[in-house]
Amino acid sequence: MHKELVLQGLLEIKAWQLLCLHAFKCNYPKKGYQEVSYKLVKYCQGHPLALEVLGKSLYDRDVTYWEGCIEGLKKETYSHVNNVLRMSFNSLPSKNDKDLFKYIACFFVGIDRDLTETILKACNINTGSGIPNLLDRFLLTIGGKNELKMHQLVQEMGRFEVRQESLDKPWKRSLLWCHEESFRVLKQKKGKGNLLGLTLDMRMIEKERFGVSYELKTNALSNMDNLMLLQLNYVHMNGSYANFPEELRGLCMHGFHLKSIPLDLPMQNLVALDMSYSNIESFIGCYNNQLEKGKKQLDGSCLKDKRLLGSLKILNLSFCKKLRSLGDFDQLPALERLVARNCIGLLEVCESIEQCVELFFIDLSYCKKLEKLPRNIGMLKNVKTMLLDGCIPCGSRIENRGSDSLELCKANNIDINTRTSSSASVGAIPSDLKLFAIYLPRSLVSLSLANSNLSTKSFPMDMSCLSVLKELYLDGNPIDSMPSCLRTLPRLEMLSMQHCKKLKSIEHPPRTLSRLLFPVDERVLRKVVFDPDMSPLDLSRSSVVCSGLSYEIEGIVKIQPMVGVEEKVLRSLGWSNLDFLNERHLGANSWESETQMIYEFGIFSTHCETEEMPSWFRDRSMGPSISFTIPSSSSSSPNNLLTGLNFCFSADTLIIPDDCVPYTYDAHFPLSPMMTISNITKNHMWIYEYYVNTHVVDGGCWVLLSHWMFGMNEMEAGDHIIVSVTMSDYQVVKECGVSLVYEDDGEKKEEEDTLGYYKSWNHIIGGDLSPFQTTTGQYILDNRRFFADGIELYHYHHKFVPDVPDFQAQKEDCWFRALSPRKPDISGRAHKLQLQLQLPPPHLFLQLISMSLL
Repeated sequence: MHKELVLQGLLEIKAWQLLCLHAFKCNYPKKGYQEVSYKLVKYCQGHPLALEVLGKSLYDRDVTYWEGCIEGLKKETYSHVNNVLRMSFNSLPSKNDKDLFKYIACFFVGIDRDLTETILKACNINTGSGIPNLLDRFLLTIGGKNELKMHQLVQEMGRFEVRQESLDKPWKRSLLWCHEESFRVLKQKKGKGNLLGLTLDMRMIEKERFGVSYELKTNALSNMDNLMLLQLNYVHMNGSYANFPEELRGLCMHGFHLKSIPLDLPMQNLVALDMSYSNIESFIGCYNNQLEKGKKQLDGSCLKDKRLLGSLKILNLSFCKKLRSLGDFDQLPALERLVARNCIGLLEVCESIEQCVELFFIDLSYCKKLEKLPRNIGMLKNVKTMLLDGCIPCGSRIENRGSDSLELCKANNIDINTRTSSSASVGAIPSDLKLFAIYLPRSLVSLSLANSNLSTKSFPMDMSCLSVLKELYLDGNPIDSMPSCLRTLPRLEMLSMQHCKKLKSIEHPPRTLSRLLFPVDERVLRKVVFDPDMSPLDLSRSSVVCSGLSYEIEGIVKIQPMVGVEEKVLRSLGWSNLDFLNERHLGANSWESETQMIYEFGIFSTHCETEEMPSWFRDRSMGPSISFTIPSSSSSSPNNLLTGLNFCFSADTLIIPDDCVPYTYDAHFPLSPMMTISNITKNHMWIYEYYVNTHVVDGGCWVLLSHWMFGMNEMEAGDHIIVSVTMSDYQVVKECGVSLVYEDDGEKKEEEDTLGYYKSWNHIIGGDLSPFQTTTGQYILDNRRFFADGIELYHYHHKFVPDVPDFQAQKEDCWFRALSPRKPDISGRAHKLQLQLQLPPPHLFLQLISMSLL
């Protein structure tokens, strides 16, 4: 049984805001545009894509233009959305831009932007101004990996425009992307000079025709004189390859069945050649050998210039399992990109690669049998990116020609074992980089060595020879600590060590980093320490889970067993006579693995299974909240400083009978205790969720104790404070209490500040919490924020922060700084007196209680 659902468009007010956002760069129309914008909102019927496209196309246009747009849309007979899209297409300023849009819609959606631009420029398409024009009209977007993206409706509209060239005779169109139509045109040999691009994947045809295989004749292409883009994937063709069009700029033949590229294939104008998944065995001497055999068949010009691939910029031979060697690079003087991923039979790369002076991208990832890389690969001066993932196995070799190999190694502090022959000196690379690193191009900006079985000891002492390297990927390697040589990279900005399952520590990564990706797995990773002068960082997209293990990510979280916390630290926190810590020096396993101290955001926390709060909490309140006013100064203790606030509560975890309906999580309640401190006087609010995996969930009583470091800017005498805790729906707070902590100013000057290290962290109360601040001023202290693109609020947050959206995007990508540049002293002056409990104003008290109990 099927039920038909009608998708509703945006509400009118939301639709209006979306249109104005793109047309006026604000949420409301400019003066004089109210009427025309309202008409367009009504016309789009709440469709987001139509509103976005329309808004972008009308940006910075006068009212007369808007009115003309409305009149034009009313005359169209197609659907409202298609009318809007076609209007945006028709507004493109030139035939070049319209042709560019058609090419992308038919062939290049999902393809890298740079690759696309290289190919289309060779087809006389101006992409420099064309792509920005498409972006401005929302006809195209760029993905996170630099790929071209297009909404499906937009792509269909582009292909519709091409189809209009000839509705029932596809061979009369300029572009063919439908596999069935392309197959029929080739089978019937109807292609003519009007065709500019054609794509055919025979697997799609055979799938539709129940596995029946077909062969095509090469002469089916003989009349396509102007064909520039051709894709023939898994197509078996018979006949002379001289029938292929000479104007080809881009040729893709995945699954090519021959062992070598045919000599008679015209490739002098080719800019991009993709032979992935093919059966070719060698790229060395294939032309040299064939030229010798076929001299009588070639004209003089061909013999005079054997650079049959002189225009080629992109060569892709990925997944060619039978490929053994790569060479003949002297025939590729214009080559810019060499891609040979997963060529599992590849053994060597010829030294003629030094002829490719324009080469800037090399990808040899997962060529696991690769035994030789020519030393002169380091002579290439334009190579910016090398991807060598999974291809530095045990026993690999780098071929060294010349007499200065050993001297070069010594100069770079590299110890190697060598053996020599009359022609070459070959150094063994026992699963490391000690020799390999010095032969990398000095021009490298990005280097990937992921999944290459590299240990920490594999790295050389010094990598400063890669003086312009900005990105380094070491993901998936069995390193146990960050290699110290990475600190010698003077310009490194991005370091990735994700999926390194043995990584235990990262100590003082290069201070130039702006992005760091590492596995946040407390079961292995124990310590991350940063340089005090580090640049602001964008951290990896992961999360911190506070379990019962001990680890520290400096500036984010520090977890340690209570048995390891110094007595003087506990005294500074005002923690004394803790009943559940009476046996803290005995090291009993029953509690040592459970009772931990967690520090983050300037907040110390611990919890334990017990029924009673510490006895020194004299100021208590039944239930989940307490309210008080910080007492005024007293002449009896003029030198005391208010340094923090202790908050404690006891709770019961309800027992859910086994025969009850399975428990389901209620999103209106937090999974972990959420503590909220509000300074009503100063209009400050801090909301902190205490994440931990060791809560008592099977029933029982437990106590959570926390210390919040505050200073004068956050709290002082006379401030009215409300503290509350929000629990999950199966936990109940019995009692809570507060205690202010003071420190004698005179003693502080004489003694070293016990909490100095903790106060030196940057993102703590009294420090820089701006990345955690909502638009309405509250602070959401959630450690997931360190690894997210913004502040995410849940239902239970909105009880305290009602007028903020569920997600608030961040303003800056790089903002994390572990240690603060300020002085590590956040305490302010306040005078110690007996804590004076008092009820807050009735409306505030009722609001707090209702929020805590909901």
